[in-house]
Amino acid sequence: MPDIRVSAAVIVDHAGRVLVVRKQGTTRFMQPGGKPEAGETPVQTLIRELDEELSLKVAEADLRPLGTFISAAANEPGHRVVADAFALRAEREDVSVHAELAELRWLEPGDRTSVPLAPLSEEHLLAFAWG
Repeated sequence: MPDIRVSAAVIVDHAGRVLVVRKQGTTRFMQPGGKPEAGETPVQTLIRELDEELSLKVAEADLRPLGTFISAAANEPGHRVVADAFALRAEREDVSVHAELAELRWLEPGDRTSVPLAPLSEEHLLAFAWG
């Protein structure tokens, strides 16, 4: 199965809600982030993607590494995603939809059913938001 390398952010607000996003032309929600450009580190990728997609400005010091996780890709059948994941705090007023995003949602703690979720979120990343 071909791999797609990405960086992903588990963004939690003061009330324990976690941010998920849906890209245009897709149905599943996932953690914000994306694919690296040539020569980028996972941290550089995430900082750029959060700025492009959410107008969220973060520094490397704001990101807490969570590890690397593998799941079936949500939008590329027959592929798997290999994600370098990081945690950070942000609030609703800090983010807005830009670039290829169609919408964003803040999920209440424990909410895994109100929107269709990507395998990576369901299998690995939401556990970091809610323990």
